[in-house]
Amino acid sequence: MAGFSVASNLRDRGYAGRLVLIGDESWNPYNRPPLSKAFLTGSVQEAELALRPASYYQDKHVEVLTGRKVTAIDRPHHRVALDDDTVFEYEHLVLAVGARNRPLPVPGADLEGVFFLRTLDDAAALRGRLGSVKRAVVIGAGFIGLEFALVARKLGIAVTVIDIANRPMARVLSPAMAAVFVREHAQQGVHFLFETQVMHIVGEDGRVSGVEAVGGELIAADLVVIGIGVQPNVEVAAASDLEIADGIVVDEHLVTSDSDISAVGDCAWHPNRYAGGRRLRLESVQNANDQGRCVAARLMGAPEPYLSVPWFWSDQGSLKLQIAGIATGCDETVLRGASSSPSCSVFCFREGRFVGVEAVNRPADYMTGRRLLESQAPLTPQQAADEAFDLKAYTARHVSPRLNQRSESRTA
Repeated sequence: MAGFSVASNLRDRGYAGRLVLIGDESWNPYNRPPLSKAFLTGSVQEAELALRPASYYQDKHVEVLTGRKVTAIDRPHHRVALDDDTVFEYEHLVLAVGARNRPLPVPGADLEGVFFLRTLDDAAALRGRLGSVKRAVVIGAGFIGLEFALVARKLGIAVTVIDIANRPMARVLSPAMAAVFVREHAQQGVHFLFETQVMHIVGEDGRVSGVEAVGGELIAADLVVIGIGVQPNVEVAAASDLEIADGIVVDEHLVTSDSDISAVGDCAWHPNRYAGGRRLRLESVQNANDQGRCVAARLMGAPEPYLSVPWFWSDQGSLKLQIAGIATGCDETVLRGASSSPSCSVFCFREGRFVGVEAVNRPADYMTGRRLLESQAPLTPQQAADEAFDLKAYTARHVSPRLNQRSESRTA
């Protein structure tokens, strides 16, 4: 998605030069979020995932090379080599190489019936097994794991979710909001085992039969989904001596340590104003789209630093989680609505400063928080805690019409 964003925005801005989009998957650029939801249930098919029809690339003169992998970057000569020995010269190279599933280093992880869920091929293989599954174990209580869990429950599959943390989505969600999701998932029949480490995936005749925890507990399963996060694909960049940390290091304009190479999307370790200026990687549709737009603008002579508000979402059954900002490390949270309801929001503060909002089935609170973050308008914990305080009217007074219009456009 990040690579597609660069290419499409370049063409939209009038770039007339040669554009080559190289990817190691066998598909044209596609939409990943439905893979763990609608695609698994069969309500969305492969063709519907495509970001654009094949004719788009022909009309826009974008050369798409699928099933091909860049194996080396020759920076002094501005060349990239592919795994079939093809060599391309470049004026500017954009690394939108993404990330891959983090492996689970335990015995049995390679058994038949053990799946990851990130690519269309992953999802297609998993979907093909769901009709014969009675018991599933999900290792990792992140977005992907929980989205899959409720799809499986809808299909009548018994589901146990295991995580080493003490709550779901611990890396991105406050304890208050995490508790809402534990309760709502449990009501749908999902069983949780927190603060539990997997020691062994057990099999019979080469096929998975269960998961053994460090304490000795054995959870029966005829399917296991591993979702313990990702690791950025930095190997080719590192081999060409680009600066690497938790991803490919870029500046506020998404330029790497080589001024003729940019990096965008899941692989880009960038300074982020909403994280207090510290560097991070963001794994989201918003980040991929907005970083692609930022790079295209710079290459077309209109450079601006990457300043987009981070936002995320996760559809888990009837629960629509929407997050704006970076609330990691917040020291105060304020709940709006009842925590006993599947419709509430948590406003997060760090040293009294508003840094993020988490909303479930409460889109108005999410959008208000996002616009306040984008405008850097002040909001106090006391204001957020007062249900009588009109957040929408307050936002209208503090956010310029230009920002409101831009937020609505991006949401659409």
